[in-house]
Amino acid sequence: MDRAQLASFLRTRRAALQPEDVGLPRGPRRRTGGLRREEVATLSGMSTDYYSRLEQQRGPHPSEQMLAALARGLRLSLAERDHLFQLAGHAVPHRAVRADHVNPGMMRILDRMHDTPAQVVNHLGETLAQTAPAVALLGDETRYTGLARSAHHRWFTDPTARQLHPAQEHATQSRLLVAHLHASYTRDGRGSRAATLVDDLLARSPEFARLWREHPVPAGYCPAKHFVHPEVGALELHCQTLLDPDQSQTLLVFTAVPGSPSDEKLRLLTVIGGQLV
Repeated sequence: MDRAQLASFLRTRRAALQPEDVGLPRGPRRRTGGLRREEVATLSGMSTDYYSRLEQQRGPHPSEQMLAALARGLRLSLAERDHLFQLAGHAVPHRAVRADHVNPGMMRILDRMHDTPAQVVNHLGETLAQTAPAVALLGDETRYTGLARSAHHRWFTDPTARQLHPAQEHATQSRLLVAHLHASYTRDGRGSRAATLVDDLLARSPEFARLWREHPVPAGYCPAKHFVHPEVGALELHCQTLLDPDQSQTLLVFTAVPGSPSDEKLRLLTVIGGQLV
């Protein structure tokens, strides 16, 4: 670990970011040209003291999880993220099996959607970042660890994962998730994280195993999605997607027909989401 170079790198990347780049207000009393340390700490999900000590060359040896959080918070490119890992004395993450770094461009879009339910997911159904309204709508999907990080895995192993969806749509959702995982497995092959998910689900879920044998294929059309939310009740939403082919990540944006009851409920969830921040 090169403490001096790590501290210098963090300072330069913090100085290069403007509040507007990450969806923060500039404010009238800002003296620094870039972000403040506390802002980077908040964006990275760590304490200001922890981050400050890294910049002051007296912090602990950061874990890979902390470095990945810093890379997201500082909106680093993949090359910059790899450099960050090397400065901290870690091996560069293998890109073929580690798809948890959100593209900076995707993060910039997400930062500007503070009043809309939106989130970035990878090809395994793992949620990498969410807006506050998305947390209010779907719950904090970034908190999971292990195989449970995948929404596909939770759907077939955790009954609570289905509570937001009407029972009459469970069969359709099951087939859709299996189709998506089939596509990921076909692309990544044996020995991949997709294969690990598939092997575990084949052993644990008869429903998954039955659908897997049918080789479902994802449909191009995305119908309206229905939710039963514990706070606002039934919602009918449309999910627009933006694909980042290089990272195999997708930005999901949930919208409602303007003026509809679901639109009013989404506005209420935006308020709830703001209270969660």
